[in-house]
Amino acid sequence: MEVMSHSSAFLLPTIPADHRPPQTYYALVVLNQNLPKFTPLLWNHAQLHLCADGGANRVYDEMPLFFPDEDASHVRTRYKPDVIKGDMDSIRTEVLNFYANLGTKILDESQDQDTTDLHKCVAYIRDFTPNLDKSNLCILVAGALGGRFDHTLGNLNVLFVFSSLRIILITDESLVRLLPRTHRHEIHVQNSVEGPHCGLIPFPLSKSTTTTGLQWDLTNTEMRFGGLISTSNVVKGEIITVESDADLIWTISVK
Repeated sequence: MEVMSHSSAFLLPTIPADHRPPQTYYALVVLNQNLPKFTPLLWNHAQLHLCADGGANRVYDEMPLFFPDEDASHVRTRYKPDVIKGDMDSIRTEVLNFYANLGTKILDESQDQDTTDLHKCVAYIRDFTPNLDKSNLCILVAGALGGRFDHTLGNLNVLFVFSSLRIILITDESLVRLLPRTHRHEIHVQNSVEGPHCGLIPFPLSKSTTTTGLQWDLTNTEMRFGGLISTSNVVKGEIITVESDADLIWTISVK
């Protein structure tokens, strides 16, 4: 089975060369929740920046708070999204006009009420990079968890809809990513910025999951809702391996 490697080196101020090959392409999507504390860092690592509808309000209002000694208008200009996309039911008019005047591409998808704003943004990123090997694409999503529970479930669903893409949901407390059953996974833990608490969650059933590098490793273990799931586990090594007959959600705490 082919190995898929994962790293959270995007949380480091400088990404080591062995964690970011030259062809890696980061895209950042900002949703309509409080910005995580490392949003400016994620922004600087990314080559493409999108706001999903009301996420633009968050960038406009909260980015200047990270730089209290700077003029707010200068910060807003420096952290200008490349694209604002969604059904446009949350973005404020003055925010929309501000970024439109700076040259941000505004994509009104209000005619599509069958997909979430995150889904719309991920589809845009996929189509915007047609010549890029998608194994080199990493989509970072700020503010995907918390708030309304149906929104959280909708964002988790996007991981499964676009299971061939690397998508990482990020909050101040944790990272969440999908581990597709099509691969054996190696997770390179950045101990300075993440861990030690972690979890592996099946949706909805895994008949056999095996791991190494955890305090409570699994050995051909069945996991299912209504039975055992691996929450409140602890990383013990720098590399975690996971192999399963089902797609799993991997989550790890952020320091």
